[in-house]
Amino acid sequence: MKLLLDTHIWIWLLQSPERLGSRTHQELGNKANELWVSPISTWEALMLHRKKRIELSPDFLAWLKQSTPGFHLAPFTHEIVLAAENLDLHDDPADRFLAATAHVLDLTLVTADQRLLGLGIIRTMANR
Repeated sequence: MKLLLDTHIWIWLLQSPERLGSRTHQELGNKANELWVSPISTWEALMLHRKKRIELSPDFLAWLKQSTPGFHLAPFTHEIVLAAENLDLHDDPADRFLAATAHVLDLTLVTADQRLLGLGIIRTMANR
């Protein structure tokens, strides 16, 4: 499976793996699965860090280099931006771009966000 991690799932995997459900933990640890992260999640993590909602290394670039090995980097393209605009989804730009990324790149979005689960236009995997 090709799994796109929602920002919180990526952060939990790195900092609080106990917050991951058993199935999620198993699938993220399965070497047969590809793990993908979006630059949107990088931006969102940086914003959360600046707002002091999460704690990351003061050297964000160093943290990022430690936090992305083994992950595929999802591109952020014009096609994804246009797909995000056409989604029937709430106004959170990060959620819109992550859902559009999953749609355009044919990835499964791993999330605990009830607003994203079961959208119908993308495959999702609930944090269970």
